[in-house]
Amino acid sequence: MSESLFADASKRLARAMKYVSISDDALEYLKYPKASLTVSIPVRMDDGSLRIFQGYRVRYDDTRGPGKGGVRYHPNVSLDEVQSLAFWMTFKCAVLNLPFGGAKGGITVNPKELSKLELERLSRGYIDAIADFIGPDIDIPAPDVYTNPTIMGWYMNQYSIIRRQLTPAVVTGKPLSLGGSMGRDTATGTGAFFVIETMMAKFDCPPQQTTVAVQGFGNAGSVVAELLAKAGYKVVAVSDSQGGIYAKKGLDIPSIRRYKEANKGLQALYCEGSVCNIVEHEIITNEQLLALDVDVLVPAALENQITETNVDHIKAKYIFEVANGPITSAADRVLEAKGIYVIPDILANAGGVTVSYFEWVQNRSGMYWSLEEVNQQLKRKIVAETENIWKISQEHAIPMRTAAYAYALQRLGEALSAKGTRHYYAS
Repeated sequence: MSESLFADASKRLARAMKYVSISDDALEYLKYPKASLTVSIPVRMDDGSLRIFQGYRVRYDDTRGPGKGGVRYHPNVSLDEVQSLAFWMTFKCAVLNLPFGGAKGGITVNPKELSKLELERLSRGYIDAIADFIGPDIDIPAPDVYTNPTIMGWYMNQYSIIRRQLTPAVVTGKPLSLGGSMGRDTATGTGAFFVIETMMAKFDCPPQQTTVAVQGFGNAGSVVAELLAKAGYKVVAVSDSQGGIYAKKGLDIPSIRRYKEANKGLQALYCEGSVCNIVEHEIITNEQLLALDVDVLVPAALENQITETNVDHIKAKYIFEVANGPITSAADRVLEAKGIYVIPDILANAGGVTVSYFEWVQNRSGMYWSLEEVNQQLKRKIVAETENIWKISQEHAIPMRTAAYAYALQRLGEALSAKGTRHYYAS
């Protein structure tokens, strides 16, 4: 799956290249990752046995700055998948005009099977193995699927032990007490909310008349669902890896989030104070959620959720990719033919890396911002770039994804060409 994922990701560039002026040298650079690392991580388990886990880190491009990208813990992690995610991060950072290149990391593991002590040993072992590959001016990890601020704190601490100096800027998404930024834990969902609000105003869709389904009720999906509900949107369905819930009248998202955090599952509740009542709802699968007749669909789980096999069932009018790569290129073409607007991942979920940038800046300066300042800066930056991409989309009558890739390609091309091109040397 992952190898085809990278090939599929690369296809998005072909269409975008028609709308930019970029040198052949720059395109040649972007065909390949700059550096890829595969490591074996020995972990002594609680029962005394030894297990070896495979870990990866890919720095796809660092022309515009040090690599930046999360680390995911998942049974399906592979080098090819990590390379694809690093490729997307390269364009995501360029879209938001961040001084970073694209990187990504991962460990092939089911973290739910490990104790907390085993998870800490695995995390510190990963940093032991990749310490020479990362750094505040080289490559900066962050949270991703099944990683969190605690794990980022272990990363920072282990790296600091190895370097014999406190180095908070080596990783972002840390706990506040270890140099983390206000708003980083909710940044992906908050950024997505700002993008949705900006775009839905252009489509003349008032919140009170707009229905929403969110696939994936993790850190990003739950945050964007709650923000949309608070803004007046009718969130009618949410799901996690086990399945979902649907209520035509709308769901009380804050109550569901509290239940999820306490019970690790989904239940349609309405809570007033400490009193919660179960409300009428249907149990649905993730596939059924994707096919719901709603105005807005938010895939916020994993990649390859909408493919050729299920794209004909999609009824939503607008799709915002809060997950990385949830729609294949083949499905993209079908959605476009159906007149469904897709707001791509490299814009819609860029809030996380944007606030990671803010955290990195704060770590290096020693000056820390309030939550209000962080969210103001995030909104300013992500709304401005959304407007720029919308303008390109309208000028050329092209999908938002193509416009976003063209926008990022132009920035990447200028940076890569500044190194010198065939034209420069030939003349």
